[in-house]
Amino acid sequence: MTQVRKLWPLLTATHRYEKTLSTRNLGAGTFIEAPILAYLIETANGRILYDVGCDYAKIADPVKRAQWYDPATFSFGAPQMNEDQRLPAWFSRLGIAATDIDAVFLGHLHFDHAGGLCDVAGCEIHVQHDELVSARAREDVGYFPDDFSADYRWKVMQGEYEVVSGVSAISSPGHTAGHMSLLIEMPKGPPIILCGDSADLTENLDKEIAPGLCWREQETMAVDSIRKLKRLAETEQAQLWPNHDMAFWRGLRHFPQFHE
Repeated sequence: MTQVRKLWPLLTATHRYEKTLSTRNLGAGTFIEAPILAYLIETANGRILYDVGCDYAKIADPVKRAQWYDPATFSFGAPQMNEDQRLPAWFSRLGIAATDIDAVFLGHLHFDHAGGLCDVAGCEIHVQHDELVSARAREDVGYFPDDFSADYRWKVMQGEYEVVSGVSAISSPGHTAGHMSLLIEMPKGPPIILCGDSADLTENLDKEIAPGLCWREQETMAVDSIRKLKRLAETEQAQLWPNHDMAFWRGLRHFPQFHE
């Protein structure tokens, strides 16, 4: 039986960028507004965060912003983020503290998924071995080494596994070397698959389009992961949740509501 009790999608920032970043080789000249999300999963065995959003200081501090989002090397521009969207603000609204988070599960280590680790330091951090190696080598500009250089409590894993009863780590590489999705068995509704950046948009799933950024240009690997998640969703009768789709995000239940 699943240990999952509740699921909150948390909007931590938004990011305006050219659509080609989400749909490989498609959407040039079209700009989209994408949500940057974290997901809080409450279980009978503790609280898990899937992703943690950006490091607020790198956006709010002009010096750090110029360093990390220098247009000469980072053409996407900085996300839009305010104090109320930081994880500590969400924790306050939820009536908990950072110390009440038992584990963070990182789908991958790009800046908009791992930057907020500074706000949850102290808990166990799940990450794939291949992802950590790739990120530390900064194989693409989406990795900000400062985000994951602190002495965190890493739980370095290899492959798929059960995080707790009802929460399963699903391998979905392609966008990055060790990208992971999460299958969540809900207590009342259908299971949910958090696709992470294996599928930014519903369009990635419907048309089986790789994300714009693929690890070592492995487009086929990325598409194979999309197909794998779709097969899993069919087998488990699960919902697929794309990660950066504003229209999809608006259709979800927002705090103080939750999914169960």
